Amino acid sequence: MNKEILEKVDEFLGDVNKNLPEGMELEYEGFYERGFFVTKKRYALIENNNIVVKGLELVRRDWAPVAKKTQEKVLKAILKDASPEKAASIVRDVIVEIKKGDIPLEDLVIHTQLTKNPEQYVQRAPHVMAAKKAIKRGRKVGPGSIIRYVVVKGKEPISQRAEPIEDVDVSNYDPNYYIENQLLPAVSRILTSIGYSEEEIMHKGKQSSLDAFFS
Repeated sequence: MNKEILEKVDEFLGDVNKNLPEGMELEYEGFYERGFFVTKKRYALIENNNIVVKGLELVRRDWAPVAKKTQEKVLKAILKDASPEKAASIVRDVIVEIKKGDIPLEDLVIHTQLTKNPEQYVQRAPHVMAAKKAIKRGRKVGPGSIIRYVVVKGKEPISQRAEPIEDVDVSNYDPNYYIENQLLPAVSRILTSIGYSEEEIMHKGKQSSLDAFFS
């Protein structure tokens, strides 16, 4: 931030603070060149080429890397390049790669930590089911264990199709699950917040209304 802007910030803070009740003070947190809010507690901002993210999947461990990596690329396209169309194009390319089976297996692994023994869980969550399979196959699993699993193809519920990474071949993963339950939820919140519908994310074409947002 240049000196002139800092001076204006200080002037603004001074004007506001002198009118606030005793004990209250407005403080300077940062100058962000561009940003957007999905909700009040979910947003992304850019300051000095650094992206600040809160409440989005990028900072959550229980999402597959393909979702987090794509979301990061989408954020960079929007915040650094000011190009929502580039962001949407990135998503479309990843969807094609997932469908073709070109995603590395490690980018499909979901990590979730057990807080107790698998037998103590009432819910049939995917990581719990994967943990029970690992135990049956001779592996030691217990409270504190990080369960690494991949959702494979099949007609059973998702929880029953969660397989420990050690027992999965890259040809077995379920592309529809990773598109519909990982990739799209991670990026659609961002793109829809700036005017893209899911249909426009999946297919080429966009209204010109976004031009004003990034002008």
